Amino acid sequence: MMTPEGRTRTVRAVVSLVITAALIAALVLWFPVRFYPWIVALHIMAVISWMAGMFYLPRLFVYHCGAEVGSKQSVTFKIMERRLLTQIINPAMVVAWAAGLWLVWAGGLIHAGWMQAKLVFVLLLSAYHGMLSVYVRDFAADGNRRSQFFYRVFNEVPTLLMIAIVILAIVKPF
Repeated sequence: MMTPEGRTRTVRAVVSLVITAALIAALVLWFPVRFYPWIVALHIMAVISWMAGMFYLPRLFVYHCGAEVGSKQSVTFKIMERRLLTQIINPAMVVAWAAGLWLVWAGGLIHAGWMQAKLVFVLLLSAYHGMLSVYVRDFAADGNRRSQFFYRVFNEVPTLLMIAIVILAIVKPF
C-alpha cells in the first residue's frame, strides 16, 4: 500500500520523466542526424543502469529469503526492493527501449538480421524484468515461495542474455 507522500513522489517522478522524454523526442525529431551519437550514449547509460538493477535485485531476494517474515530486516528489504525496481530499473528500461527503438528507426536497422535477433533477446530480458516485478510483489506480500538457491541461479539469466545482446550489437554476425 502506497502512502499519499509516496504517491505524490511517484507522480512527480512520472511527470518529470514524461516532460524530459517529450523534450528529448522533440529535439531528436527536429535534428535526428545530429543527435544520433547522443542517443547512442543515452541508450548505453540506460542499459547499464537497467542491467545493474537487474543484477542487484535478485541478490536482495537471496538475502531477503534469510530474513524472518515481519522482521525489521524483512521490512528494510521490501523497501529496498521496491525502490530499486520503481526508481532505477523501471525508468532505465523505459529509456533504454525508447532510445533503442529510435536508434533502430533512425539507423534503418530493422531489416538487419543481427538486430532482429538482438530484439528477441531484449524482449527476453524485458520478460525477466517482468518476473522481477512479480517477485517484488510476492516479497512485499510475504508470499515468496522460492529458495535462496533459486534466486542465485535466476540471477545468472541476465548475464547470459547480456552476452548474446552485446555480441550481436558489436560483432553483427549476420
